[in-house]
Amino acid sequence: MKRLLFRRLFSLFTIALILAFGAASNLSLLAQSRRQPPTGTQKKNKRPDGTEKKEGEQQEELPPDLTGKPQDAEVIAVTTNVVNVDVVVYHKKSGQIVTGLKQGNFTVFEDGAQKEITNFSTPEAPITVAMVIEYSKLSAAIGAAGSGGFEPGQFEVLRPMSMFLSQFIKPPDDYVTVVAYDIRPTPLTDFTNDPRRIQQVINLLLRNSPAFSDSNLFDALSFTLAGGRGDSVVLEDSKERKSDYAGLASVQGRRKALILISTGIDTFSKINYDKTRKITQNAGVPIYIIGTGNLFFKKYGDRLAPTDDLMGSPGRLTFLQAQNQLTTFAKETGGKYYPVTFEGEVPNVLREINALLRNQYSLGYNPGDRRDGKQHKIAVKVDVDGDGQTDDKEYIVQSRLFYNAPKGEKAN
Repeated sequence: MKRLLFRRLFSLFTIALILAFGAASNLSLLAQSRRQPPTGTQKKNKRPDGTEKKEGEQQEELPPDLTGKPQDAEVIAVTTNVVNVDVVVYHKKSGQIVTGLKQGNFTVFEDGAQKEITNFSTPEAPITVAMVIEYSKLSAAIGAAGSGGFEPGQFEVLRPMSMFLSQFIKPPDDYVTVVAYDIRPTPLTDFTNDPRRIQQVINLLLRNSPAFSDSNLFDALSFTLAGGRGDSVVLEDSKERKSDYAGLASVQGRRKALILISTGIDTFSKINYDKTRKITQNAGVPIYIIGTGNLFFKKYGDRLAPTDDLMGSPGRLTFLQAQNQLTTFAKETGGKYYPVTFEGEVPNVLREINALLRNQYSLGYNPGDRRDGKQHKIAVKVDVDGDGQTDDKEYIVQSRLFYNAPKGEKAN
């Protein structure tokens, strides 16, 4: 009994610390309104696309690589038709990340044929992260049951989100955008490096509750990577309910990654799993995934029905399929999947994700004027010691696995 009481008090104390991180924002319920301007005279947050600021508006200064202006980049060569491949190299046994590699240490193959590396940059550039979180009644119910009801279920998602945003996004060079999804994806903030805006996002989600039971993961990934028309950014003073959103894949000249915090369950997306796989493969953005709902599944999985029941409650096969989907998205894009079971695992997982993000080598090669609309396999080999022999047995090269060529007439 004392142990249970201590656990409950510890959870409440943890959440209190998160809430005390910054001043509380008096925001209306997210379930009632998905468009809420910042309070007071706080400056607006703008997507870094070079848009001119309005008269009297104090828009934050953006780095040249996000505004389209000339920049001094660590790029050896630039071509107009490039397949980008982000690569992390680490020792197979120790897990130690390998740093200090040069372009000559890497070899890129497409369908078994070696390709010339035309672009190369070292892991010293800042990062641009899109954080996508599942904020639905379904994930909240799974989280609450897994914790035994000691805390609101959405905290299973919000805890790693708040830790990463507050501890690992380093202004002024790093940028982050946050998208929450349930029945549809909603951008909470566009790209920002403002700690106050980041804290607003944390406070907004902590002080509200999920509104819908549907959890449409595939639509959220498509929207975040490829863009589209959807809800206007919540923390913007927009007069329009809908607006166009440019996806993460459109950001040029920046080291990019997507961090997904999700159960992996998709209930009713407009697009299917195969379409989502093609979108994630083509985006060239590594996806790092924190899988939630694992404690619930380990505790109650043997009591679940094999398939979903008539009320829509997920069965064992749905959970297994969700885990397989998350594993596939991470592996095919060059990211990594972390099925987190206990709260104590979260800090180490976040530190590892941050280390991998900070040590990505960016390679690029010209695929030629191919328009066959087919999938082509990418393989990256590394020669760490420079002896002319690849070190596949000793080192792991983490990178995207596929490139889907466009379909259409070849350029003249």
